[in-house]
Amino acid sequence: MITLHSKTFTCPIDVSLHFVNGKWKILILSHLHRFEKKSFSEIRDNLPGISEKMLTQQLKQLEIDGLITKTVLSEKPYRVEYALTPLGSSFAPLYEFLSKWGITYLKENSIDYLKDQSLYK
Repeated sequence: MITLHSKTFTCPIDVSLHFVNGKWKILILSHLHRFEKKSFSEIRDNLPGISEKMLTQQLKQLEIDGLITKTVLSEKPYRVEYALTPLGSSFAPLYEFLSKWGITYLKENSIDYLKDQSLYK
């Protein structure tokens, strides 16, 4: 067993999964990897089905974990921008692998995801 920051993990994979667990974190990180910087609303618009509360929680946790940074652009109206930290960027091979695997799977099932690229803003 591994104890880190008052949490117990079974192995190094468990430690890694702690940072990207759940559906939304990996998607948020991959969008920031692809687009570099995004506002809250831009991230929300690229993640159909996520509630604002869930997005806020996930962004806070990713910031606490040191995977993203939050920059306040203005107080009124309140505007922020999120970007990957070097630690968040170090997950790039994971994002790229998951994307390539998904594209291969879609092609094998006769689905052309390129037709839907307009969905990614």
